[in-house]
Amino acid sequence: MQKKCPECRLVNYARSELCVRCGAKLPPATHVRTLGQTIVRRAWICITVLMIVIAGFYLSLIGSAKTLTLEQKQAVARAIDVLRAKGFTDEVFLLENLTAYRSEDNWLNASVPKENAYAATNFPFEIMTLYEDFFTYPRDDVERAAILLHEAKHLQGKDEHDAYEFVWRYRGQLGWTRENYRDSPVWHNTRNQTREVAPLLFVCDFNEAGDCTETPR
Repeated sequence: MQKKCPECRLVNYARSELCVRCGAKLPPATHVRTLGQTIVRRAWICITVLMIVIAGFYLSLIGSAKTLTLEQKQAVARAIDVLRAKGFTDEVFLLENLTAYRSEDNWLNASVPKENAYAATNFPFEIMTLYEDFFTYPRDDVERAAILLHEAKHLQGKDEHDAYEFVWRYRGQLGWTRENYRDSPVWHNTRNQTREVAPLLFVCDFNEAGDCTETPR
């Protein structure tokens, strides 16, 4: 608490009634923030501004790309149902409840050069872009589920190595097997990419194909 003289602007003790310098009558005492209170107040202001900036950035990503068509949404829903039936509950929760789907690149994706892809994910904003190839090249909903499973790992913050390795290790659980999909372009593309980013999965002497995730016959 302090009392500032209205005449000479001297700060007096809170219990003083007259200014010690000029003798003027002092007004009631005013509250002065402590250093801790000032720091907390400024921290809250910074946090509020940061949240507004992040929200604006997120909305700009959402607003700069088209949403999925009804037919595309139905295809995604069927693929998620496959994942649910196969026991990928954590990934299904992310895909159903936290993911915003788009059918074209937002301004951030468009600014980054990239190779042809089935999908792209913006972490941690949980935005997934599904390109036309996602709906064209997969043979069925199982293959679309494999692509979504890969992207779900990115939604969890995993890198390409972890995403490819996870899908390749659990493709049997998904029902995405070599016997049924060996002629699929999605199968070949995924296998080649997995060999590139996770080569240790393909250095097993016990298997003629060199795939450590294949069961020896």
